[in-house]
Amino acid sequence: MVSDPDKARRRGRPRVRAVAAAAALTLVAPMAAACGSGGDGGTPTINLYYPPEQNLQKVVDDCNAQAQGRYKIAYRVLPRQADDQRVQLVRRLAAQDSGMDVLGLDVTWTQEFASADWILEWTGQDKAEVEQGTLAGPLETARYQDKLYGAPKNTNVQLLWYRKDLVPEPPKTWDQMISTAQELKQQGKPYQVLTMGAQYEGLVVLYNTLAESAGGKILSDDGEQAVMDAGTVRALEQLQRFATSGVTSPSFSNATEDPVRLEFQSGSGAFQVNWPFVYPAMQEANPELAKQVGWARIPGIDGNTPSKVTIGGVNMAVSAYSKHPEESFEVARCIRNEKNQKFSAINDGVPPTIEKVYDDPEMAEAYPMKETILEELKDPAVRPLTPAYQSISTVMSAILSPPSAIRPQQTADELRDAIADALDSKGVLP
Repeated sequence: MVSDPDKARRRGRPRVRAVAAAAALTLVAPMAAACGSGGDGGTPTINLYYPPEQNLQKVVDDCNAQAQGRYKIAYRVLPRQADDQRVQLVRRLAAQDSGMDVLGLDVTWTQEFASADWILEWTGQDKAEVEQGTLAGPLETARYQDKLYGAPKNTNVQLLWYRKDLVPEPPKTWDQMISTAQELKQQGKPYQVLTMGAQYEGLVVLYNTLAESAGGKILSDDGEQAVMDAGTVRALEQLQRFATSGVTSPSFSNATEDPVRLEFQSGSGAFQVNWPFVYPAMQEANPELAKQVGWARIPGIDGNTPSKVTIGGVNMAVSAYSKHPEESFEVARCIRNEKNQKFSAINDGVPPTIEKVYDDPEMAEAYPMKETILEELKDPAVRPLTPAYQSISTVMSAILSPPSAIRPQQTADELRDAIADALDSKGVLP
């Protein structure tokens, strides 16, 4: 987790802006003056609002050196939680705050921000440079109405992590994984299949992966209608079967990423579906267990059809209210260029969006699983791309939770109605 026809989008555009403005009015409290952008005629300050990334300041310093005094980039660290990041960005953009220049957007926000006219389109040579060598899946998340509004800086995919001492070969399907786990359970060995099932975005990601792997469509190709076809029903059947198979953790319906990692590290799981951050954490926390852990593509629904795994990541965008758009596009290009993507991948564990970076010899040590990551990235699943995604995610996670209570066709019908309402901005949270 892309391009949509114009007519219905134009029809929905005022509604999206109204929802965003309402959110801003609801959330705005007295605010300190925005950080200046050098509008006084001196050296411009280009304010980069980006999620916490431990070594990103080094990238910023290098880009400042490259600018040779024409401007100065200031890294303004957003809150750690994605919802809090979005609140801050929405609040200030709705107020047309010119103190924001370059924005690090979760891949699910690009269409929303573009539809509200909060970010600028990438055109000309800027666009060509971004598209050159960038993986198609991440690029898809950065487009809206066939126009490019973001420059993919990093991406991410979940992998299947499995105990090689318990499982000689990774399973090809979820049903095979469930059967293997049940056999291990009968043998008194570690058996659990650990992954995220709490009522939040992680559950939506899991379901989206299952739905795309089953060939299902949640939305129509133009993003305007809720579909919930036979493939999505099959995915619901799979998710409910998994949740009631006796191989999940007792905490499955409340599980999020880090608790899942910790539970697998403790030795109770035979399988884990999670993001690559678990690998370095395991190396440090339980190196003996780490020696026994392998990785593979997430299982599919059908043994003859590879899975499609939902992608995450961050897109670089330029605020429509920046006083220095030309410099801001240059900054965004520098932050996400090939050299800096490699640095961030190795030092901060964020997989690159430029395919060539994966071939660099230095990537092998930091990403021994890079070939599997790249395999999934070349044929990924993307979350529904629509300005209404935040609302859709909210209603989907509520209806899918707890997974054990899913009634496939009934749940699909309920999802279709709720998603249709979300697309029409009815009764949803800003």
